[in-house]
Amino acid sequence: MKDVKFHVFSNDISNIKLPPKFTFPFCYTPHELCILAKNEVMSFLSTRYDWQKSLSEGKMFGVLVVKNNKDEIGFLASFSGIFNGTNNIEYFVPPIYDLLTPNGFFKTGEKKLLEFSNMILSLQQSEKYIFLKNKIVELEKNSNKEIEKYKNFMLESKKNREFLRSQCISKSQSQELITQSQFQKAELKRIKQRWAAEINNTKAKFETILKEIDNLKAERKAFSIQLQKKLFEKFVILNALGQSKNLLEIFAPLPQQIPPSGAGDCAAPKLLQYAYNQQYKPIAMAEFWLGKSPTGIIRRHGNFYPACIAKCRPILNFMLTGLDVEPDPMLANKKLKIEIVYDDNYLAVINKPAGLQSVPGKLDVDCVFYQAKRLFSDVENLFIVHRLDMATSGLLIIAKSKEIYQSLQVQFKNRLIKKRYIALLDGKLKTTKGKIDLPICCNPNDRPRQIVDYTYGKPAITFFEVSDFINGFTRVVFHPLTGRTHQLRVHAAHPNGLNCPIVGDMLYGRAADRMFLHAESIKFTHPVFLREICVEKKADF
Repeated sequence: MKDVKFHVFSNDISNIKLPPKFTFPFCYTPHELCILAKNEVMSFLSTRYDWQKSLSEGKMFGVLVVKNNKDEIGFLASFSGIFNGTNNIEYFVPPIYDLLTPNGFFKTGEKKLLEFSNMILSLQQSEKYIFLKNKIVELEKNSNKEIEKYKNFMLESKKNREFLRSQCISKSQSQELITQSQFQKAELKRIKQRWAAEINNTKAKFETILKEIDNLKAERKAFSIQLQKKLFEKFVILNALGQSKNLLEIFAPLPQQIPPSGAGDCAAPKLLQYAYNQQYKPIAMAEFWLGKSPTGIIRRHGNFYPACIAKCRPILNFMLTGLDVEPDPMLANKKLKIEIVYDDNYLAVINKPAGLQSVPGKLDVDCVFYQAKRLFSDVENLFIVHRLDMATSGLLIIAKSKEIYQSLQVQFKNRLIKKRYIALLDGKLKTTKGKIDLPICCNPNDRPRQIVDYTYGKPAITFFEVSDFINGFTRVVFHPLTGRTHQLRVHAAHPNGLNCPIVGDMLYGRAADRMFLHAESIKFTHPVFLREICVEKKADF
């Protein structure tokens, strides 16, 4: 029986060489067959006019080039999550577990969760809840008003008593003033107690409703946890060796232990799961975005993107077991060496090549810190004063003592250190100079990507000026005022920034041989010599 999920390429692919190893999904250049498969998917989607609204809203799709049991090369297609109101469309591979089954446990559980939410909302919108909530506010307002009024009266009385005492009054009159003062103090206490009693009585009635709401919220949370746990158990994941684990088993050894919401429902896991079930041989894989970019998140229509870290990395690490996978580029950086550009007894400035980490990470791979320790073996304590992204090249300051490190950190904190970056942008800018002011924070569901967030983002400011236009690209100079993670990359790519990603930025643009961003100049005050130091290293692009 013909597999309708297996698609034959419409173009002749006989002259295209197959990749020797399977795609490393977290950092890759899409294979030619994946590019052709993407074009096939886009062509198919263009014929479905009833899907155009859903498409315009934006969705991540994926393709997996496979060899079937007849040794035919074709591809599978998928999408992340739900598309056009469903997760099961004939052209695309099915979900690993269909949580949208009408009478399934998950939909039934969702109804119960909705019942909890409705009961909570009903209590929060009840006449008694609203009346008591407003009454507490009104009582506290009136209480403060009366207490403040009586305090002012007491203040005037005190001034009057002080005046009378200055007039050489009799002993009996003086005692009368003391009695008056004591009475007023006692009266203030009685006023406070009377209002406190009424407010506390009203709050007690209100707390009864709040406790009922809290109990319902606790029940809802406990039920939601159990529902999620049952769902994660249903997601039974396969690998190339024929082994299987559910999501709870895959995430159990990790610090978070519990899988994030939506785990197992991204495009890549769906593709591999279907291929293993059909006993197809995976050859190459890629994921790409179609449609509008979500608010704050940078996605560009038609661009390829690496698999997400939080949800997919643990799953794909298991699923790829048994496949001959391309090496992680982070582990293939042994030939990358730092270059000393400035050096004295107190600090050094080095040139970091693109592809080398600044500091040690989770993987035990070479980095600037390790190389600096080898180069300055006679220095007891070395400190990397600031960092550059692994894909960024350029100048980094290394301190040779804690005191020098702390002094330079103060300069960074006070924005006294001036940096200049050179970048090549993927397109032609219409503006030749200006300022970008977009607050940035980490995307908690897709680290290490950053997003623009006007509520939770930290201030991020970059000044820029165009230096040249080259064959449709723009060479630009960046002067960052702040130093947020991925600041220049986000400010370049975001629609409210330059809307022009840095060439080779696979997180926010599209992959190339390298990311064309270089820190070419850094200017600071030497902590010991107390004179300005300016170090430069021109970009090689």
